[in-house]
Amino acid sequence: MTITSYAPGHHDPPRSANPIAVDTASLRDPLADPEAISKRLPQMTGLEREMAFYVMTSPGAERLSERAFVQVWDRVIDGRPQVDVHVACADGRRRSVAVAEHLAERLRALRQDDINVDVVHRHIHHPLLLAETER
Repeated sequence: MTITSYAPGHHDPPRSANPIAVDTASLRDPLADPEAISKRLPQMTGLEREMAFYVMTSPGAERLSERAFVQVWDRVIDGRPQVDVHVACADGRRRSVAVAEHLAERLRALRQDDINVDVVHRHIHHPLLLAETER
């Protein structure tokens, strides 16, 4: 199983047949939150505890994560050998990374011998993308 975080704006999305798509756009964006900006959260990635907490305590984050978990688990139960999950956010550095890591942690906690969870953060080290209004 591979969970890939990425940003569609980088124009090289992950490719796989029939992935589970998770869009984190509905979660709080630290770039649009004055309080988060004052705490310097936008400079962090979703791998950092403070940013992961910020993302996963966003309204709707738990529901989004649960929905993805159920979709993955349904495919595992169906005996599908490879499950791919693509988690997107605006820059591929914060929301998608935090959600991908959270989902991977939940799946690894199941301790199923036949489930190997790999996580790839495709754009975590890429530069921030400017909003359309800033270009």
